[in-house]
Amino acid sequence: MNTLLDALLQSLATAAKVNASVQATPAAILWTDADRQWSSALLRLRQALPGLLSLGDYQPEGGRGPAIWLKCAAAGLVPDLAAGEGTCIIYLPGVSRADLRAIESCPRDLQPLAELQYRGVFWSQLNGKDWTINAFLTSRNGGLGLDVAQDKATQEALGQALAAGVLLDRSVEDLKGRQINAEWLHSLLAPNPTRDLLVWMDDPDAAQAQWGSARWDLFLKRCKADFGFHPVSDGPLAAAERLAKGEGKWSAVAELYRDSFASFPKVYGLLLKVAPPKQQDLFDAPSSLAGYPQVNEQREAALRYALAACGAMTADQARAAILAAEQGHGVRRDWLWTRMGLSPLGVALAHLAEVASRSAQLPTGSVPDQLARSYQDSGWPVDAAALRVLGAVQTKADLDAVSAALRALYLPWVEESAKRLQDALMASGGFGAGGVALDAAPGPEQAPDGVCTVFVDGLRYDVAVALKERLGAIGKVDLQARWTSLPSVTASGKAWCSPVAHLVSGDQTDQEFEPRVAVDGKPLSGHNFRKLLADNGIQALDTHETGDSSGRAWTEAGDLDHYGHAHGVRLARDLDAQLAQVLERIFELQQAGWKRLRIVTDHGWLLMPGGLPKSELAVHQTETKWGRCAVLKDNAHGTPLTFGWSWCDAVQVAYAPGASCFIAGVEYAHGGLSLQECLVPVLFLEVEGTAAAVKAGIRAVTWKGLRCLVEVETAAEGLRVDIRTKAALASTSLVAGVKSLDGGKANLAVADDEQEGAAAVVVVLSPGGEVIAKMVTTVGA
Repeated sequence: MNTLLDALLQSLATAAKVNASVQATPAAILWTDADRQWSSALLRLRQALPGLLSLGDYQPEGGRGPAIWLKCAAAGLVPDLAAGEGTCIIYLPGVSRADLRAIESCPRDLQPLAELQYRGVFWSQLNGKDWTINAFLTSRNGGLGLDVAQDKATQEALGQALAAGVLLDRSVEDLKGRQINAEWLHSLLAPNPTRDLLVWMDDPDAAQAQWGSARWDLFLKRCKADFGFHPVSDGPLAAAERLAKGEGKWSAVAELYRDSFASFPKVYGLLLKVAPPKQQDLFDAPSSLAGYPQVNEQREAALRYALAACGAMTADQARAAILAAEQGHGVRRDWLWTRMGLSPLGVALAHLAEVASRSAQLPTGSVPDQLARSYQDSGWPVDAAALRVLGAVQTKADLDAVSAALRALYLPWVEESAKRLQDALMASGGFGAGGVALDAAPGPEQAPDGVCTVFVDGLRYDVAVALKERLGAIGKVDLQARWTSLPSVTASGKAWCSPVAHLVSGDQTDQEFEPRVAVDGKPLSGHNFRKLLADNGIQALDTHETGDSSGRAWTEAGDLDHYGHAHGVRLARDLDAQLAQVLERIFELQQAGWKRLRIVTDHGWLLMPGGLPKSELAVHQTETKWGRCAVLKDNAHGTPLTFGWSWCDAVQVAYAPGASCFIAGVEYAHGGLSLQECLVPVLFLEVEGTAAAVKAGIRAVTWKGLRCLVEVETAAEGLRVDIRTKAALASTSLVAGVKSLDGGKANLAVADDEQEGAAAVVVVLSPGGEVIAKMVTTVGA
């Protein structure tokens, strides 16, 4: 590509060409520039012409010095001076050809160069005048013959474009195909004035320092002409006021800010200072108030107060109040501030409204399996929405407000649902009586060869629905439900859902609901459980072990139950991270060749902000007391809710009524009688395709700043590369876009420079989106 710089260098070289048979080689090329038009491009020109010298202060490393030094340099008498090929070029800023011609009146500091006009040549037009920028571009005699507008604005813009370094690298062919005018030159200097405005608002001093005088002057003019304000005299706050309104040409600025707000983090602080219109109403048009963060903050505060007030209401009153609030505040979820994470209560309100609507209907049925099917049809979304409510907020003030509102709605629904199940159980005598069980305890026939059973502690039914949606990307998923053991605790339920359940039994002497190996009576400890699996041909796989996919296996994943006991309602906020651990383990097994996976659990749980209601049970009546259940002493009188332990009917277990708990202040609990605790999911995953045949290995990960070069060794086609904070979650991607492998390589850029130094994982994705290789890395390292 022949650029303007190439044409300029060629023209300079042509000036030194002579007929060697009749002329001597010129001693130097004198480049006079009385108006200093080319001086701003001198550094760029010297990069292309190391031998280019210029008149000025003595700086030999930069090829600059006084006239006597230049004369010595032209004669080759300056040691260590990098000389270019061909004749020496001497640039004379502020000097005209006439200054050298009149030797008698020539300034004293130029006189050493005056005689070079006779031994050298001038780089000038045919008429003897200096080459100006305009002349070089437009002249058809030695210039480029381009179409350049001759108005004052264009001539100023030419100098600005040259000084900013955006003109010399333009293609001459491109320049020939257009009229060069001020508007086009301005587009080279500042191709996106809308973005420039936001950049300046984000940090005015840094923007001015970075742009330089030419671009800054252009910015001032464009702001005045296009946006109706002056950055210096009006200031950033005036710009923020116009941005908040978003009218006229400022609508484009507002749209860019909405799309790229993360690139301008300080603009929000400016907008927050802008006072909204004085007369405003909760139901004002969104277009008139959506640009004012103060309005959003005010309404978040009002909503916080309204939700907190629901804590003192009945369920029906709270339901009406929440649905009314949704009418007024729901529109804010379309505002930018919600995407910025600044309207958490507005987001939580949507889920609260769903709880309000759905909780008006209770599970129906006279026997446990009818209630179970009703819950599967319409009950679990209430629990799922309740989790989303709690997961939408971060601060204590917001959590307290949504907890009060949620508790007013959710606790009565959970309480009455539990009572209905408990009434049905007392009428039928238990889950297994009268053929009401949804599914029998699993036996060997339910774990044939080629099946890996994945145990997830505390995988509640509604959470399993979310897991099913994510697993749908890698295969066919079938979700079923079954009753767990009584009581619904891990010690009993883990064995109950295992492939060796038929080899386990219980005894009255067993402690803490831990059964034993039936054949030898040994307690079913972790060691004995694994041994029992191995003795029956089932591989017990530790973390990251994948085993032999042609056989049978048991492995465990996730930490839902432990996290719930440790953190209470914060489980709702971190639920995605907990599910990500399960997904990562399942993907790992799939990649190792397992085509069929059975995902089981031991129990569900109740999660209630503010704690479950307290239920009294005399200490002297119990052997052991858990949150929702207790083992009664032999001489104790049974409570209305007393059933035998699933592994041994002789062990009588008392249960807390409704959704109550024997221990005060407990937010997260299980072991009782409720649909959430006792109706557990069973997921069957049939992996589609032959993912195991797609193999790839990450050979190298190289960072240059925030850009990452990934080299992958693979014979497969259609693979892509991503950088995530969680390997299994596409939503945690750090890059602007996932890149396909090209020749075994992919070049990705992290979009947010605030991520530099963060821990991440480079993942290789199959054509179907499965993670087939990964490598831990640090962004920018």
